[in-house]
Amino acid sequence: MPLQNKRILITRTRHQASDLAAQLEALGATPILIPTIEIVPPDSFSALDATLTCLRTYDWLIFTSANAVEAFHRRAQFHRLTQLPQKIAVIGPATLSAANAIGLTVDLVPPQYVAESLAAALLPEAPGKSFLLIRAAEARDTLPEALTAAGATVTIAPAYRNQIPPDSIPALQCLFATPDTYPNAITFTSASTARNLFALLEAANLTLPPAITLASIGPITSQTLRDLGHPPTLEAPEPTIPALVQILAQSL
Repeated sequence: MPLQNKRILITRTRHQASDLAAQLEALGATPILIPTIEIVPPDSFSALDATLTCLRTYDWLIFTSANAVEAFHRRAQFHRLTQLPQKIAVIGPATLSAANAIGLTVDLVPPQYVAESLAAALLPEAPGKSFLLIRAAEARDTLPEALTAAGATVTIAPAYRNQIPPDSIPALQCLFATPDTYPNAITFTSASTARNLFALLEAANLTLPPAITLASIGPITSQTLRDLGHPPTLEAPEPTIPALVQILAQSL
């Protein structure tokens, strides 16, 4: 098997790690789960709740992550709401699967699974239209800025936020205690996983050993790694979990 005996660190949230871990295990790898992010409620639901009472007034509902779909669904259930905007757009296949799982019909998925591609796909719809963007409290403004510049009205509703799980510090200290326990590779599935891992390493007084492969899911995550001074060794050909696993299997 191509990843036999390879130890691969998974940094994504605990509840989302199982799919990546299973695909790596199927190729012989030993996945190590140490989340660098956890999903928690936003500081306030006021912005999201205000939009839920008037969903039908928006032309488009946009989700930029599976976490956004799940958080939206929980809040909509809390308020017992069933109304939806006319059309729904999502950023990629994982978000599409999450939307379909709660019974939503999606009208648009961009050809590349990044905010820039989603913005480009929505630009013809933008002039005079209203968009509700469900996302994390911490997110790039590429999409709302592009739509606003094209004549749309964009409402941003934070549905969740990312935070660093402090209990990951002792786990990382054990992982990097000796070269025998080092991972062969580290996977990064979002910019947040990259930023938070290096914040955790700093908090734990650890430095990253130079020989470890850094595997990025896509261009935004790769740029974040470069900005942090740790350029990625590998980048998935498309920003999906199967593509990330494939590039690891081909390269390790």
